Amino acid sequence: MKLARAVLLAAAFVAVAAVCPSSATGEANGREKIALRVEIDGAIGPASARQLEEALAVAADRNVEALILQMDTPGGLVTSMREMIAGILASPVPVIGYVAPAGGHAASAGTYILYATHVAAMAPGTNLGAATPIEMGGPLPSFPDGGKNDGPEGDKDKKNAPAGDAMIAKATNDAVALIRSLAELRGRNAEWGEKAVREAASLSAGAALQQHVIDFVARDTTELLQLADGRTVEIAGKKEALATKGLPVETLEPGWLIRLLAVITDPNIAVILMLVGVYGLVFEFTSPGAVAPGVIGTICLLLGLYALNLLPISYAGLALMLLGIIFLVVEALNPTVVLGLGGVAAFLLGAAMLLRIEGPGFEMSWAVIGTAAVLTLGLALLTGSYLWAVRKNVPRVGAQAMQGLPAEVLDWQGSEGHVLARGERWRAKADEPLAVGDSVEVADVRDLVLTIRRRNVRSDGARQ
Repeated sequence: MKLARAVLLAAAFVAVAAVCPSSATGEANGREKIALRVEIDGAIGPASARQLEEALAVAADRNVEALILQMDTPGGLVTSMREMIAGILASPVPVIGYVAPAGGHAASAGTYILYATHVAAMAPGTNLGAATPIEMGGPLPSFPDGGKNDGPEGDKDKKNAPAGDAMIAKATNDAVALIRSLAELRGRNAEWGEKAVREAASLSAGAALQQHVIDFVARDTTELLQLADGRTVEIAGKKEALATKGLPVETLEPGWLIRLLAVITDPNIAVILMLVGVYGLVFEFTSPGAVAPGVIGTICLLLGLYALNLLPISYAGLALMLLGIIFLVVEALNPTVVLGLGGVAAFLLGAAMLLRIEGPGFEMSWAVIGTAAVLTLGLALLTGSYLWAVRKNVPRVGAQAMQGLPAEVLDWQGSEGHVLARGERWRAKADEPLAVGDSVEVADVRDLVLTIRRRNVRSDGARQ
């Protein structure tokens, strides 16, 4: 009787486990039955890397079933891309890469990131590829076979290649090694990945599925989680079956800091912030006590420098831009024309050299830079013209303003006495004898003592 009860209990346990495999798996791994979603929309940059880093941290803290990385990106910076890939590879939570919505794409850096995810999917009407880094400028110009010929002829071509082409070959081979390693890690098509790097090849969602670049095509998030359910992925060296069917999805919205980073890490915005900062401080120094220009200028300058610190910039280019701004400020205070032209030249050269590596969404706009240079030069010339006009005006204060002023002798003895000038009593001296009531004029001022001379007046009252 006891044996029969034991057999019945065992059979019931097996039946429950067979009917609810997902629940059993979820309880075994102790994960929260929810899927988090983070959306990367736009160029891959410092803000995107920070957004994914925070999402991975939240997913790990809550130990959720999966993190959906939804992408629609033209690519971006290699440095930020590598940070995101490193975070995905080290994640204790499965990451499902999803190119969506329809019409979106995961080009350039987005392709590498999709290859790194534990599960890769695309929505219908999307595409991926064109993974040749933008800064390389396209396929290898000196190696028709893309640098794959390792025979004597290939070695001869490489030896005869210019230094610039050799650097391009190194960068290309590094990118190929990265995407092949990711493909081998996730069991995806490594040959097509290399083709995407060397030849900038692209695929639609359906073609990517046929060539085993992605795992499946999903119309929406619900279908995505349904198709991902039951797939085995490797997390921290251990195999784990996903239990994602019917999971509720919670979207992680980017915080204010990430939104701010997304704006200021545009190199054009960073340069404008620096200009506003420098001129705000200049106005504060020239007009002490205004306060507002100094406060706004300091904040803008620090934001601009912080943004540039996050970007792959050339410090020589940054130094040239700052030198150009300094020249233009000096030109405004002391017009020479030479400093103004030199400042504009240094500013434009620095802008051309500023970014060491450019990617989609991180190019210097010559419309913005040119406008900034013209406005800066115009401000310098305008300020210089005002200063030049002020120099030509008659002085209104100081010793120079006193010269030529009329005065009246109040008392006099020998060569010294007192006169009335501008309603004030002054000590005075002269080289000629004077009498009380004589009309005189100021010739010079030394140590609050006026040097005066007789003022000749015609019968009609005009000075001779």
